[in-house]
Amino acid sequence: MAKEKIVLAYSGGLDTSVILKWLKETYDAEIIAFTADIGQKEELDGLEEKALATGASKVYIDDLRDEFAQDFIYPMFQSGALYEGQYLLGTSIARPLIAKRMVDIARAEGATAIAHGATGKGNDQVRFELGVAGLAPDIQVIAPWRIEEFRNQFPGRAEMIAYAEEHGIPVTASAAKSYSMDRNLLHISYESGVLEDPWFDASADESKDMYLLSVSPEDAPDEAEYLELEFEQGNCVALNGETLSPLQVMEKLNELGGKHGIGRVDMVENRFVGMKSRGVYETPGGSILFTAHRKIESITMDREVMNLRDSLITRYSTLVYNGFWFAPEREALQALVTESQKNVTGTVRVKLYKGNIIGAGVKSPVSLYNPDIATMEADPTQAYDQGDATGFIRLNALRLKVATGVNQNANSEAEGQLASKR
Repeated sequence: MAKEKIVLAYSGGLDTSVILKWLKETYDAEIIAFTADIGQKEELDGLEEKALATGASKVYIDDLRDEFAQDFIYPMFQSGALYEGQYLLGTSIARPLIAKRMVDIARAEGATAIAHGATGKGNDQVRFELGVAGLAPDIQVIAPWRIEEFRNQFPGRAEMIAYAEEHGIPVTASAAKSYSMDRNLLHISYESGVLEDPWFDASADESKDMYLLSVSPEDAPDEAEYLELEFEQGNCVALNGETLSPLQVMEKLNELGGKHGIGRVDMVENRFVGMKSRGVYETPGGSILFTAHRKIESITMDREVMNLRDSLITRYSTLVYNGFWFAPEREALQALVTESQKNVTGTVRVKLYKGNIIGAGVKSPVSLYNPDIATMEADPTQAYDQGDATGFIRLNALRLKVATGVNQNANSEAEGQLASKR
């Protein structure tokens, strides 16, 4: 009888390496290791050999960078998504893509379950499993960190390291880095360890070695650099006149943003599971793209369309953060976002300087900005009669005058009643 097959989201680190072996022993199953290449760079080196040596029967390392940029990062940036006013959702937006590909592999391999190494205290467990639920509700999900037997066997890293040594699992684990990190094309996140203390200064000189994508603003070049981003229907399609794919845009913006110390965020956020957590993020390219996109929208989007879209930013961001990418409400919001972007076309010029993204010009063939109307000089188009503002102001002031009158009368009556009692 053929063994059950389990597809494991595998990073090659201590946790997923131990989980691979533990799943194989506990479930007497065939483990198929899957790693999504979404921009981890050198972290992918040697992963296939590690997984096979640890007991995987098959290994998938799939290059999903183009799909990640085009079908996940770009649509999300069109929405203006920003979680709790700071976080550009770098980790959050990667999880539905990983879940989607795991489902594809499970179908192709005839696997009945997928597994992940996300902690029971974090957001990723929710994102992975909601993604699977939205795509393949018949596939079982195994989350070892939520299984009491697993937690009892591995109460800490020491036990995991000992297990790895006992079973000849080729992993390198040490206390050299007192934090964890997660990297992809959009960002790197850092958390736990020393970062669990919100008073710890992650921007101090002693923390410089932590950052991989960007120099500190203090160490950035003393000379500013100009960059032009061309947009078509809300998507950046070229940099400095060179047509690029979404992946190439992200890679180039990361390079330029990192050079100028752009995109660092240190925040305490609210996890979906109910606790607060401190995270430090590097999002150099994403920060430039986010700022430039907003600037091209400023001259191409109708005011009420922008207000409507902006009113949904918190909702959209929360859906992505909480793992509802494949939910019908996110897809419905995306349809509105796509419609809102049909005229977001033009060129934005920005100046990059010591951690700052400074607007330096914007133009569009479909600009709604008309200098003849906006001018403080005589309007040659005669489209706007300043005298019309008098009635406009009176109408908008009416409800304020009525409310103020009512409140004044109520206060006068209350004072009169109080005086009569004295």
